[in-house]
Amino acid sequence: MEAPLLRIAILTASLTSIAASYRTTNFIVSAPTPQLAKKIGDAAEVYRNELAERWLGQTLPAWSSPCPITAQVGANLGAGGATSFVFQNNTVGGWRMNIQGSEIRILDSVLPHEVTHTIFATHFRQPLPRWADEGACTTVEHPSEKKRHETMLISFLQTQRGIAFSQMLAMKEYPADVLPLYAEGYSLARYLIEEGGEKKFVNFVGDGLQDENWMRALEASYGVTDLGRLQNEWLEWVKQGSPNRSLLASSKAGQTPAQNRGIAAIDTIATTNGSKRRSRPEPNLIHRSAGLQKNGFDGFAQDQPKAQSTTNTVDGWVAAGTHSRKNRSFTPGSIASADKNQPYQATRQQPMQPTQQTILR
Repeated sequence: MEAPLLRIAILTASLTSIAASYRTTNFIVSAPTPQLAKKIGDAAEVYRNELAERWLGQTLPAWSSPCPITAQVGANLGAGGATSFVFQNNTVGGWRMNIQGSEIRILDSVLPHEVTHTIFATHFRQPLPRWADEGACTTVEHPSEKKRHETMLISFLQTQRGIAFSQMLAMKEYPADVLPLYAEGYSLARYLIEEGGEKKFVNFVGDGLQDENWMRALEASYGVTDLGRLQNEWLEWVKQGSPNRSLLASSKAGQTPAQNRGIAAIDTIATTNGSKRRSRPEPNLIHRSAGLQKNGFDGFAQDQPKAQSTTNTVDGWVAAGTHSRKNRSFTPGSIASADKNQPYQATRQQPMQPTQQTILR
C-alpha cells in the first residue's frame, strides 16, 4: 500500500502547488497563493506597458486572448521560464508562459524576460534570430543575472565555446550548446543597445528581418562595414569588463553621465518584498590562453574556420572564432531561414540554475 499512497501524495502535492488564479486584462496567472498570483499578474501588466514603451515607444493594444502564466515559486527553486506562441496569418496568439524561481527572482528577472518575448512576438510577428531575441530579453533582468551571463561569457571565450558572429547573427534555431548563445547574445545586444538605444536596436532587427542580410542591416543602423572589426571592438570591450558604453561616450564628450537605463517598476516590485539589490561584483578579466599561438586561433574547435590574419584577436584573446573574410555568411539565403509563416514558435527555456541552488537575494 505504500507505493499507491506515495503516488497519491505526489499527485495531491502537484495539484495543490498551483492553488490560486488571478485574471488581468492580458494575463491569467496560476500560482501557489492568491497573493502571489495577484502580485505576478499585476507585475506582468506593468512590464508589458513599460517594456513596450522602452522598446517600441508605445504601449501595445490588448491581446484578443489572455496569456496564461503558470508560476512555480520556491526559495530554492532555480530561476527560469519558457514562453510559447503561434504565428499564423500575420497574427500571433496561443500564448503560454511557464515561470519558476524564488519570488524575488521571478519578479525582477524571469517575468520581465518572458514578457519581453511576447512584446517582440506581437511587434515583429515572426521569429527573430535567437541571439537578438534572448540577448535583448536578458538586458531587462536583474543586474545579478546579467552579471552571471557576463561571467559565463568569459569562461566560454577561454574554453573555445564562443560562437562566430558570422554564424550567430542569423541563427533561427538554438545550437546544441545553448548557454554560449545566451551569454554572447546578451553581450552583443547590450553592446549595440548602448550604442544607440533600445528603439534603434528594434529598428535594426526589423530591418534585418526584411531580407535577412544582417551585414547590410548592421551598416544601415550602426555604420558597421566590417564584421571582423566589430568583433574585435566588442572583444576589447569585454576585456575591459564590459563598461557602460553610453556613459563612456558621455564622459568623453564632457557631458554629465546619464542615469543607467532601467525600469522603475523593477525596483518598485523588488523592494516591496523587503529585498535589497546585490552590489555589482568587480568585473572579471579574460586571461590569455596558454595554448594559443601568436595569431590566437590555434586550439579552436575543429568546425571553426582558420583565421587568415590576426584580425580577430586582441592581445591574444580569442574573438569567438570568427574569420576575417568580410561579410561572409551574411548574404540573403546564406543561412537556412525559418519560414516566416510557420504556425508555431516557442522560446526556449532560460538557462536554469540548479533546482536546489539557493537564490541569493
